[in-house]
Amino acid sequence: MRLLLCASAMFFILAISSVNAHDTWVQTNTNIVRIGDGVHIDLMLGNHGNDHRDYKLASKIQLDNCTFELVTPHGKRYDIRDRLIDTGYTPTEGFWSAKFVTAHPGLHAVVHTLDGVHHKTRGIKSGKTFFVASQTLDEVPTDNPGFDRIYGHPLELVPEANPVTPMGPGEAIKVRVLYKGKPLANARVSFIPRGHELAEGFDEEFERRTDEEGRASFTPRTGNYYLIAAHHAAPEEEGEGYTSTKYSATLTVFVPDVCSCCKP
Repeated sequence: MRLLLCASAMFFILAISSVNAHDTWVQTNTNIVRIGDGVHIDLMLGNHGNDHRDYKLASKIQLDNCTFELVTPHGKRYDIRDRLIDTGYTPTEGFWSAKFVTAHPGLHAVVHTLDGVHHKTRGIKSGKTFFVASQTLDEVPTDNPGFDRIYGHPLELVPEANPVTPMGPGEAIKVRVLYKGKPLANARVSFIPRGHELAEGFDEEFERRTDEEGRASFTPRTGNYYLIAAHHAAPEEEGEGYTSTKYSATLTVFVPDVCSCCKP
């Protein structure tokens, strides 16, 4: 029993200490839902293998230093941390998940941040995803504004084309990388399909470099979840308890196999 308790405690410590070495992201079980139906929203930790380019889970974050909000089409923000349930048996298994029942039509955003220090390195992270609530699933409106709202994260991925309507194979995912509110040029942006690990070095198929305006674009050929990730290291940024800072930003886009605005 003592050995089991010690092992559990060690895993718990590793789970806390590994946060800065991984990315966090949010995703939903669907990108379009009828008004009045619920959406399951997951808060993930992982994406550490192959230099943060593998879309694999690794433990769970602690909720003390994080934010987890849902933003309605009218701009109202809900703190949904109190709705989170733990899907794992141990501190190192599973992920956090919350349910939100929609009440209004339009684009909803899920926004997450995390700030912590590990091994004298400060990790500042942000994550986003989007879904649309519609009166009917047969005819989903394509005009759903709000996807390009800037939330002021230190490193932020801002969509420049609606990532929900329309969306499907052949629809470009366009993003802009902002660092402290300004475009970040020559940043590597990874568009990682779930179940796929990117090639070593720079993956020409699934990665892009931002232009002078911080823009990057990727056109998926197949339906899947796509985890979009960008990073920036600032070794000169130090403060109390840390000697360098690393930033990461993620955006999760669900690409259906058929365009989300097409009728069956």
